[in-house]
Amino acid sequence: MSIAIHIDNIRKTIGTREILKGITFDVETGDIFGYLGPNGAGKTTTIRILLGLLQADTGKLEILGYNINSPGIRMKIGFALDPDGLYDTMTARENLQYYTDIYDVSHAGFQIDKVLGLVGLSDRADDRVSTYSKGMRQRLSLARAMVHDPEVLILDEPTAGVDPTGQIEIRNILLDIAHTENKTVLLSSHNLDEVQRICNRVALIDRGAIKLYGELENLRHKMGRGGIVVETSGGITNTILDALKKQPKLGYRDNNGETLFFAPPEGSAEVSEIVVFLALYGIKTKQAGWREASLEELYASMLKEDKQQ
Repeated sequence: MSIAIHIDNIRKTIGTREILKGITFDVETGDIFGYLGPNGAGKTTTIRILLGLLQADTGKLEILGYNINSPGIRMKIGFALDPDGLYDTMTARENLQYYTDIYDVSHAGFQIDKVLGLVGLSDRADDRVSTYSKGMRQRLSLARAMVHDPEVLILDEPTAGVDPTGQIEIRNILLDIAHTENKTVLLSSHNLDEVQRICNRVALIDRGAIKLYGELENLRHKMGRGGIVVETSGGITNTILDALKKQPKLGYRDNNGETLFFAPPEGSAEVSEIVVFLALYGIKTKQAGWREASLEELYASMLKEDKQQ
C-alpha cells in the first residue's frame, strides 16, 4: 500500500510549550484515517504543519511523496478548517467559483455542480451562505475542499457544532467520497464514536505524543478484548449479582438495569456458560453476544497504562 501522508518525528514548540513531541505516523492511500485526541492535544497544530501554515521545528513530512513546499503539491490537497472561512454575503456557487478561480480549475461550472451534488446542496446553490445552518456550512466547506479535485482531504473537526442529524449526513458524505471518488481522508476529531463509525485506521494523540496508532480492528484486539452483553427479561436481584461476583471466570463487570456486562478472562467463559448460569437463577435471556471494544475503551486502556508507568 502506498503512503499518502508520511509524518516522521515532527516536533513543534510554541512559546515555552512543546506542542508536538516527536510524532510519527503514516496515512495510507485510500484510508479514512482518524486523528484523535482531546482538545489541546496537538491535532490542529499537526494539521497546520501539514498544510504549510506552520513550520515544524524538526522532523520529516511528506504528502504523496513530496515536501509540502514542493511546486504543485498544494493542488493535490483539499482542506476544511474551523472556522470555515466561507463568505456569508456570497452564494454557495459564488464561494466555490472564487476557489475555482484561485486554483485555475478547468470546466469550473461542471466541477462546482458536481461537488454541490456530492454534499447535497444542489437545491441551495444560489442561496446566500448567511442563510445556511451550521451543518450546511460544514457541507459547503467540504465541497470547497474538493472543488479542485485533490487526491488528499485534510479535515479538522468537520462535524463540530453540528446537530446529530447533520453529523450523520456528513459521515455518510465522507464515506461516499472516499469510496466513489477515491480520496484519501485524514479526519481530525475528538469524537471517538464518530471516528470508529467511519475510519479504518487511527492515531490517538494526547499531550503532544502519539499513544495509539494502527488498524482500528488490530488495536481493539491488542488493547481491548471487548466483552459480552446480556439483555435479560428482568428480575436481577442483589442475590444474583453477588452470585455472579463469586464466579470470577464469568468476568461480571456491571449492569444497567436489565442488561449485564461481562469481560471474562481470555478463554475462561463463553456466552452460553453465562446464559446457563443466569438460567439457574431463573433469569431469562432476550439476547446475548460478544461486543467489540470501543475506541472509548481503548482510550481508557491507554490512559490506565500511562498512569501505571
